[in-house]
Amino acid sequence: MRRGAIAILPLLAACSAAAHADAVQAPAAAVTSHDTGKRETAVFAGGCFWGVEAVFSHVRGVTSAVSGYSGGARSTAQYETVSGGTTGHAEAVRVTWDPRVVRYDELLRVYFSVIADPTLRDRQGPDVGTQYRSALMPLNAEQARVARAYVAQLAKSGLWSRPIATRIEPFRGFYPAESYHQDFASRNPDHGYIRRWDAPKVVALKQTYPTLYKAAFTDG
Repeated sequence: MRRGAIAILPLLAACSAAAHADAVQAPAAAVTSHDTGKRETAVFAGGCFWGVEAVFSHVRGVTSAVSGYSGGARSTAQYETVSGGTTGHAEAVRVTWDPRVVRYDELLRVYFSVIADPTLRDRQGPDVGTQYRSALMPLNAEQARVARAYVAQLAKSGLWSRPIATRIEPFRGFYPAESYHQDFASRNPDHGYIRRWDAPKVVALKQTYPTLYKAAFTDG
């Protein structure tokens, strides 16, 4: 993991710089999800997990957003090891939501609109490495069906001049990151990295999808 573009807290310079929050309003999904039950969970990877977690934590209906590692083995799911880029892990966020309030396809729309640039392969902004890849890790067949359909829809949409590089990967487990990474944006709103790179993504969420936005990092 690259260090120090904004190393105000060197130990916590987990993500040196991410993409600017240039929101693209992705279309509503043509294939909507049929979420069941009172709680659903999926995993999203899109560069530095601080920003991914921050945005999803502000989506109405999301009850939990946990930063972690997904794609590799349990034995290598530590920050310093994942930062080497050879573990197969991506920095990822496990999102849990109430499907009576928000659907999986709506979370995908948020992801592609304000979280990640889906045309970048193994990077977001100047952060380079497989751990920064844009990837969806569906947890069941329904999520996989909707994710495949939405990526195909976006590929034909003409919103981006380059091909979509976002991967749909088999779920290989999720391992929560160290405690100092959790809720990092909400606990460190004045951190230089958060102010410059992640706070604008939350603003973009509010401006682009006001009906999905919630102000506080609280359940529901």
